[in-house]
Amino acid sequence: MATPDAAAPQRRSAASLLLLAAGASFLAVLDVTVVNLAMPDLREDFTGSAFKNLSWVITIYAIVFAALLAPAGRLADALGRRTVFLAGMSVFTAASLLCALSPNLGFLLAARAIQGCGAAAMIPASLAIVLMDSPPERRRAAIGQWSAAAALAAAVGPAVGGVLVDIFGWRSLFLINIPFGLYFLYGAVAIPRTTAPGAERKLPDLLGTIMLGAGVGLFCLGISKGSEWGWSEPSSLVCLIAGPVLIALCLLRSAKHPAPALEISLWRNRTFALANAAAFCYGIALFSWLLVGVLYVTQVWGYSELEAGLAMTPGAFAATAVAMRVGKLPPTYGPRLATTGGAVVLAGTGFLLAFTLPDHSMFLAYWLPLGVLAGVGMGAITTGTSTAAALSVSPLRFAGATGLNQTARQIGGAIGIAILATVVSGALTDIADFERIYLIAACASVVVAVLGLGLTIKLPPAPAAATPPAQAAGEQKTPTSDAAN
Repeated sequence: MATPDAAAPQRRSAASLLLLAAGASFLAVLDVTVVNLAMPDLREDFTGSAFKNLSWVITIYAIVFAALLAPAGRLADALGRRTVFLAGMSVFTAASLLCALSPNLGFLLAARAIQGCGAAAMIPASLAIVLMDSPPERRRAAIGQWSAAAALAAAVGPAVGGVLVDIFGWRSLFLINIPFGLYFLYGAVAIPRTTAPGAERKLPDLLGTIMLGAGVGLFCLGISKGSEWGWSEPSSLVCLIAGPVLIALCLLRSAKHPAPALEISLWRNRTFALANAAAFCYGIALFSWLLVGVLYVTQVWGYSELEAGLAMTPGAFAATAVAMRVGKLPPTYGPRLATTGGAVVLAGTGFLLAFTLPDHSMFLAYWLPLGVLAGVGMGAITTGTSTAAALSVSPLRFAGATGLNQTARQIGGAIGIAILATVVSGALTDIADFERIYLIAACASVVVAVLGLGLTIKLPPAPAAATPPAQAAGEQKTPTSDAAN
């Protein structure tokens, strides 16, 4: 009787830490989905700013988040998950206040970049909490709940953003982060300070991280501004050439660095490499799709921000429901089926939208069924690529694999928004512009479907049935100890 009573506080502590980690994941993803709803309101508030400039409110967050996500994971190993989580949540909360108080677009973009820094630290630190502070028998379920928090944020984000913007304006999207951030900071005192004995304290490669962020930023700047500057002008050519060069230099440096900005050694695994390539192309489709939908229904159909948010919500909930179901498919064929099948559904929906967009509101007969179909495809692809990335490597490298897969999707998303800013006209009323974005997203989804065919997972052989209990217990403890390193 004494044993269960003694274990009860430990179980409650693990549950509290899981709630804390899931909350951080929720906030970081929510701040991506809700800001899409702010675009129409930002155009009214910052009247002198073109849409190409306003789109950087989304792009700069994605770029900084992508560049710092993998290094932040190494930083959590070096300094401890508690320290990095507290720092990330503090920066994210303070930057949210700066965003809400922004007097002009330049200030808002700088604050969003800082906010991306905080989010990048929160995600890997919260994942480390899930991996290291959950009991071994609960670890797989805890990871699923941590991932579900991000899916829930994507589902409720459009509705929450629509309500807040419609009633209180775009600044409320950032103010809402502050009380939650303070609450999570208070709860972070429960995170254990200690790290595993013998943990390597190698700081991530700062120069490689700067190269990655600058490379992606310059490339996106060249894409979004090329039509305005002139594609043959020196400024455009410098961005379009220097960006990929810096990314390539980062990859070369990461191949030899002891604590690289990107752990590209994982790409030697064919399935993992394909999962990352699919995630990159999916990011191009996903980010542009979510933003163009908001712009279309507000600018062409005349929807308010609240109506736009509610119009996007059914698809987001469909994505969440499908993601949870797809995660239960057998790992031997589940990721391949989910990624390829979801991409085919998303591509088909995109092609249909690209050639049939009406110039008047048709929610029940047109937008709702197609939005749900798109949500089905997105939910399947999200889970399929993430699962393939995680299961294709050793369990001890799960955190790094998941982080790198998210990095690929964020970089693709930043490029997708830059493409959208180039294609969409300043007036935001020409249906042909919106149709072109859906066509581009559909083509990117076709590439995802092709890449998904190569996602084959080879499970390790099952342990022998006669394994002694003591030996099995020892093997079970090994991942917990190594995961901390």
